[in-house]
Amino acid sequence: MSELSDGTDVLLIGGGVASVRCARTLRREGFSGRILLVGDETTAPYNRPPLSKELLREDLPDDLVLAEPERWYERRGIELLRGRRVIGLDLDEKEATLEDDARIRFDRCLLATGAEPRALPVPGGDEVILLRTLEDARRLRAAAMAAGPGAPVAVIGGSFIGIEVASSLRALGLQPTIVEMADRLWSGRLGSELAAWAADSLTGAGIGVRLRAGVGCIAEGSAWLGGEQLPAAFVVAGVGVRPRDQLATAAGLHVDDGIVVDAEQRTSHPSAWAAGDVARHGPMRIEHWHAAREAGERAARSMLGLPVAPPPEPWFFSEVAGTSLDVVGMASAWDEERWMAKGLLAYLEEGAVVQLASIGSAMYAARMREIVAARPPAEIVAWGGD
Repeated sequence: MSELSDGTDVLLIGGGVASVRCARTLRREGFSGRILLVGDETTAPYNRPPLSKELLREDLPDDLVLAEPERWYERRGIELLRGRRVIGLDLDEKEATLEDDARIRFDRCLLATGAEPRALPVPGGDEVILLRTLEDARRLRAAAMAAGPGAPVAVIGGSFIGIEVASSLRALGLQPTIVEMADRLWSGRLGSELAAWAADSLTGAGIGVRLRAGVGCIAEGSAWLGGEQLPAAFVVAGVGVRPRDQLATAAGLHVDDGIVVDAEQRTSHPSAWAAGDVARHGPMRIEHWHAAREAGERAARSMLGLPVAPPPEPWFFSEVAGTSLDVVGMASAWDEERWMAKGLLAYLEEGAVVQLASIGSAMYAARMREIVAARPPAEIVAWGGD
């Protein structure tokens, strides 16, 4: 095996926004040591949310999805090792091994290996398009252009990716149909009121919505729902993701539906931190862009021994048939859904606000975060516009 240069002070494993924000925060806080970011994609780190929205609709050039311009890394002395994958990690020896057997010595490392889409587990499932990477987005866009306006498309899964992809394909003139096994969109995780609004918005835009429907197989240019044939020029699936935690598991870290971390993104080993979709703090992983960025920043401050603010309330954004949607909070339960103002839905537990959804920017996300963090009684909150 060969040694890769002289090692690094901080090794960032994974080419997503969690690693980039960690590097940015380290430099901003005055860290002058060597930072090396290793990613298995040949593209510089980029933002994933536009892949199912602006990039798919061709509203955004490919290079504008980058997390930072290429020159940014050179100016800040952050080294990129692209198209390389870490396959082994010895945390006691502080050494990482790459696919070509090259080794990297490090002092501290961040695991930000992200997640990967689940395959559609039916016959013909390997023919569907999954969306996770920039290359996936390009493939999907090419399929849409080849199919042309009016072409039918089956979108399997009525969660964020499925709804966003269907909305973007419809904007391109195609005829998508969303197929969801649950009786509500988002598998019911956002309640009945928001699911009903979304279903109405989608159907109003000309997007088919099939609930309580399962795909039996993909064949003959169609998705088969039991004995029913749903014609499709191509099929897209968004049926969830799984954390890419194999490297962490082999390294002996505590892994349970992702790499388990504390509020400062520390793992079970003192030389390793984790952030992004692969990390879990609390009862569930948060697979959203803002959470990954903020976790990368917390990890950097923790590495430097600086005070680390508690994780803020989860905030994720989406689009439904061209209308923006922001949701703050990740409540596991509520006993009431109440519309507080036009486009503003509150989720209440014993009268207290535990989650908020804003349609069309009815309320700014920063204000929503303040409210949800305070868990106030709904009656004392001023619900007017910002």
